[in-house]
Amino acid sequence: MNSFDIPQNAIITIAGTVGVGKSTLTQALADKLNFKTSFENVEHNPYLDKFYNDFERWSFHLQIYFLAERFKEQKRMFEYGGGFVQDRSIYEDVDIFAKMHEEQGTMSEADFQTYSELFNAMVMTPYFPKPDVLIYLECNYDEVIERIKERGRDIEINTDPEYWQKLFKRYDNWINSFNACPVVRVNINDYDVHNDPDSLNPIIEKIAHVIKTYRETDPR
Repeated sequence: MNSFDIPQNAIITIAGTVGVGKSTLTQALADKLNFKTSFENVEHNPYLDKFYNDFERWSFHLQIYFLAERFKEQKRMFEYGGGFVQDRSIYEDVDIFAKMHEEQGTMSEADFQTYSELFNAMVMTPYFPKPDVLIYLECNYDEVIERIKERGRDIEINTDPEYWQKLFKRYDNWINSFNACPVVRVNINDYDVHNDPDSLNPIIEKIAHVIKTYRETDPR
């Protein structure tokens, strides 16, 4: 145990729409807990730039790439023995990103079916290591857009705002039915990792309580 009474083999996953601050919180929590980090591989993604220029052509390729990378990372964290804070969950891809592209016609029905079946074969088994808790970052839409502009990725800034609006709504619907592991909802205005790192302490205490309760009912 650490000073916050969170098991050293815990896996904490952070979820939320693009630009909400997952990576920043991942690093801040890992520093507080002396945990390792698991970040989404954006810089070396061979499909991301192509995808933002042509959703229909590259959506399936991008989702398959993400699925493979996230599954490998989930396996690595489990084999390492836990003690990780993870930037983005494997669950968001099928229910949010892939489904959105299938419904708006930028991924074919056949491709979505193939992707979904592969996802289920990987994840929906007793052997797949689930997170101990998922932290869902909440905010309003305008705050997301402002953060996307601030971090300055051209491919995101030049994307049609309608895409971000659809994504924001889908995240809100998704988290209301998510039940793969316990969820702690956190508003991004409730902490300030840069100017007041201790503002995370009440959030960490809540996470510790949720993990303890979860493990008492579903021990590893």
